[in-house]
Amino acid sequence: MVERRLFGTDGIRGVANRAPMTAETCLALGRAIAYRMSRGRHRAKIVIGKDTRLSGYMFETALASGICSMGADVLLCGPLPTPAIAYITTGMRADAGVVISASHNPFQDNGIKIFGADGFKLPDEEEVELERLVLDGPDRLPRPLANRVGKASRVDDAAGRYVTFLKARLPIDLTLEGIRIVVDCAHGAAYRAAPLVFAELGASVHSLAVNPDGRNINRKCGALHPEAMAAAVKRTGAQLGIALDGDADRVIFADERGQIVDGDAIIAICAKQMIAERRLSKRTVVATVMSNIGLEKALEAEGGRLLRTPVGDRYVVEAMRRGGYSLGGEQSGHLIFIDHAKTGDGCIAALEILATMLRTGRTLGELKGVLRRWPQVLLNFEVRARPPLQSLSRAARAVRSVERALGRDGRVLVRYSGTEPKVRVMVEGPEQAAVARYAERIAEAIRQEIGVPGGGAAAAGGSAGARARPRGARR
Repeated sequence: MVERRLFGTDGIRGVANRAPMTAETCLALGRAIAYRMSRGRHRAKIVIGKDTRLSGYMFETALASGICSMGADVLLCGPLPTPAIAYITTGMRADAGVVISASHNPFQDNGIKIFGADGFKLPDEEEVELERLVLDGPDRLPRPLANRVGKASRVDDAAGRYVTFLKARLPIDLTLEGIRIVVDCAHGAAYRAAPLVFAELGASVHSLAVNPDGRNINRKCGALHPEAMAAAVKRTGAQLGIALDGDADRVIFADERGQIVDGDAIIAICAKQMIAERRLSKRTVVATVMSNIGLEKALEAEGGRLLRTPVGDRYVVEAMRRGGYSLGGEQSGHLIFIDHAKTGDGCIAALEILATMLRTGRTLGELKGVLRRWPQVLLNFEVRARPPLQSLSRAARAVRSVERALGRDGRVLVRYSGTEPKVRVMVEGPEQAAVARYAERIAEAIRQEIGVPGGGAAAAGGSAGARARPRGARR
């Protein structure tokens, strides 16, 4: 496997204005994208969208300049969710789509995600080639002159196109009239589109975090911090709470009692309904190694099965495409309904849940009972370095010790984050207290070998980013 220097599990990401997330990199990347997508055959069209971060203006301009310098045209969509850019890329028959976003990261970070003409994220080999072009010297690429230079124009109705697309995802015989919904947009890319979709379908919408200022994206709101959304559900008497992240490709829910419902539970609910409606291809769900064992058990009870992939929604999508599967996702809230969208889409997931609630006449609190969790603890903490995990002898001994103690009744997963300078330690098993002790034992071994900034560990756990805690108990 080729080591990649720019791209991680979800594009390029880092602190804005610090390598690799600099205007210079984006200029070179724009040239590389245009070169790869045109391949000398035609004048390529490339869509650019972004979230609401302050640095988005800088990177949007740099990317567009690089693309135009290679003789390709740019279609600027402004702030729009990541799945909206995938949709518009295919709808406008563009050659590629680029999203400027660091998803759930704080505002000082930013990132780049790239879609092909088919609306799917580029495969690893394409990203490796783009890296080569960027790092080995984009100035070696040809420079068109005169009328062969590209131009940039705005897609004025981009948001309207996406809203219309989303509304069509709710079956025509259903309406949201009489339903109260809380929608937390994380001051991010969906701050206009998401409330509008649910309101135009008839719901009474209470909107949160819809006033972006370039700096408040994901700040104590959205999918990473759904507590405000959950509190608003209880305060307003809403039937459902929806918390999107900064680019709206993931979602965390709250039921009518204000209790948080994560991606695993939503997958289980939707899989059960899709099996009943004969819409779940091959009765198979694709999820990552992070999903709770309880999800496997829930699917088996309905005659389905779970196929696991490495962490990252791109790997879920790739497995879905290879196997012809229709539903996949992550515990963190990336939910992919591939018959409707080419990537995770928080609004589509919400519409699927609403449709299930309407079809069954049951609340989300009732529906989530399909998933009986095994205790799971996830510890996240920053580290000063990222040596190969297999080289950490003390940590390896701790992992082996825990695996022996759990036997066949649990799982251990230790990995580096693909988007942040963090280690993630996940332990799952039948007893809550034991799982918590095992996770801390492994984390402490890693901290002693690598060290953490400031000498301590800022631990966070769970798909919604709350403090480290068990992820539920088997009932």
